[in-house]
Amino acid sequence: MAHYPRIRDLREDGDKKQSEIAEYLGTTAQYYGLYEKGANEISFERAIALAKYYNVSLDYIAGLTNDKRGFSYSDLTKEQKKLLQLIEELSPGEKKKTASFLKSIISLLSTLNS
Repeated sequence: MAHYPRIRDLREDGDKKQSEIAEYLGTTAQYYGLYEKGANEISFERAIALAKYYNVSLDYIAGLTNDKRGFSYSDLTKEQKKLLQLIEELSPGEKKKTASFLKSIISLLSTLNS
């Protein structure tokens, strides 16, 4: 059976009770709880409703991405893809230094533009 740990995480992050989400979906808290445990497969319609409710993508709910907006590589421009490729070639230490350097540049540009 499918397992949807993210719907529980989203619910808890929003300080919601199972009964509140169940009411939104038009079901019982017990039935909704079975979704969170993976004992019942969630319907596509209800998955869409939850994605809209939490303002996240279906891919995020399904665990296919860690980006709540459903970031997709295909959405990137050619330049963005090239930058990602270059970053992937860096060692972990080089990635950390690069991130720090970029933050410094952004901060400097922000100061210059004020």
